[in-house]
Amino acid sequence: MDAWFTNKTKINPETLGRQYMVTDYGVNNDSTIVQTTALQKVIDKAAKEGGGVVVVPEGTFLTGALFFRQGTHLHIKQGGKLKGSDNIIDFPVLTTRIEGETCKYFPALINADGLDGFTITGNGTIDGNGLRYWQAFWTRRSWNAKCTNKDEQRPRLTYLSNCRNVTIQDVRLINSPFWTNHIYKSDHVRYLDCYIYAPTSGIYPPDPKRGAPSSDAIDIDACTDILVSGCYMNVCDDAVVLKGGKGTWADRDSTNGPCERILIEDCHYGTVHGCLTLGSESLHDRNIILRRCHTDNANRVLWLKMRLDTPQHYEYVTVEDITGYCRRFLFIHPWTQFFQKGDRDLPPSRCNNISMQRIKVETPDMFDVKPSDKYILDDFTFDGKTMTF
Repeated sequence: MDAWFTNKTKINPETLGRQYMVTDYGVNNDSTIVQTTALQKVIDKAAKEGGGVVVVPEGTFLTGALFFRQGTHLHIKQGGKLKGSDNIIDFPVLTTRIEGETCKYFPALINADGLDGFTITGNGTIDGNGLRYWQAFWTRRSWNAKCTNKDEQRPRLTYLSNCRNVTIQDVRLINSPFWTNHIYKSDHVRYLDCYIYAPTSGIYPPDPKRGAPSSDAIDIDACTDILVSGCYMNVCDDAVVLKGGKGTWADRDSTNGPCERILIEDCHYGTVHGCLTLGSESLHDRNIILRRCHTDNANRVLWLKMRLDTPQHYEYVTVEDITGYCRRFLFIHPWTQFFQKGDRDLPPSRCNNISMQRIKVETPDMFDVKPSDKYILDDFTFDGKTMTF
């Protein structure tokens, strides 16, 4: 592995330039008013004056979508909270990336595009305030069982696109209306010791088993060189998810791409659908490591989603030194949700060189694998022994 993956040195925000305390620039410590415009002016002022750190002090600050500029950073002090508006009008529709497609959608609460060296630091909280969005989704789903995330649209919590050399450390990232963290076409991004949470039940009174829909912890979309280290993740969907595009001709679309060189280590999972999930919108994922992690209640540890309408190749995935409880350890089934057959005769997709070793989980179902003529599974090993499915 590249030496970059061993560097877990935390960023000291004091070294990043002038500190812009938001309350010194017209932002009120008032949790009842949406202050998007005032907060954006602080970010833009810092950028215009050569860069610096936008500091959120103790208190709760309600906001819509914020867009960081080159040279600006975000620091949230202990007891400080950026809280997302629960009114979708505070998130302007624009061209963005969502669910393996480039399209018109809503931005995230925190947005960074084309930035080099962006950081989010501090022991404070970014709170997506997702309850009304979640309830609206489940209400619509109860009326239309085929309701998708694009039918009941919701903002994400953070979105990095075309960025590099990013560090997000120590912060609490909670209650996202939709995906919690989404990284697209970025490289050398580090998540260090973050707390990522969304409720997994109890948010929809007609069905108390419902949790925060599609609140994935970290979606890695057509990216390279990503480190997730020491994080806690408890969400009502998958935790770390690799994406890159979907559809019959997805491999011919330049807005899509592979995920390579991804390391997830020393993390703690609460309740999640999958600890490490490849797909459902993936093309080519390779050189992926999940190691030294503990799961309290994962439905699956390694989930390979085989989308039958998309050419896919997953290779050189290593999972090792995993402890705790999971409902199923390895899960491979055809993925048919919202399947759209195209006008192309696709060759079989493939998973190869998947290695699992020193696995010490309690589980009623170690391997839940369904073969298919639509994909090939080869070179799977468990503690050095070749497996045949």
